[in-house]
Amino acid sequence: MNRFLIKPIKKSKITSIIPLLRLINKSTPKKILQERLLEMVEQNYECIGLFDEDKLIGICGLWYSTRHYIGKSAEVDHVLINNDYRNQGLGKFFFKWIYKYLREKGCEGTELNTFTGNRKSHKFYYNEGYEIYGFHMVKVLRDNGEFY
Repeated sequence: MNRFLIKPIKKSKITSIIPLLRLINKSTPKKILQERLLEMVEQNYECIGLFDEDKLIGICGLWYSTRHYIGKSAEVDHVLINNDYRNQGLGKFFFKWIYKYLREKGCEGTELNTFTGNRKSHKFYYNEGYEIYGFHMVKVLRDNGEFY
């Protein structure tokens, strides 16, 4: 694991995550994705990168908030490790770093959403100690009703 580095991605470099993000988000047009990322980094959002030397191979978004039911927390979002690097223990390595980082920031908990069809992620998150607490629901307010 010595060749792997984990660090926050600078706001000025946030669009560098787009090639990885496109692996799980093919429906959002690239221009809109770029605009959204630039807006997100001005909110309570931070992106953490997992690097193989200088190559970005994994990402994890963090949304910070304080919730009445858990206190100061981070929502773990769009976690992804490049397919070529899966099944090498990097997910556990990545999350261990993230938990330490969040504790240092004063977070009392984490939460996340995972797509119902992504069963491999469910097993991983259960093994990380996550439990199902509720359902995440979405309503599109655009006139065309499309989700992108």
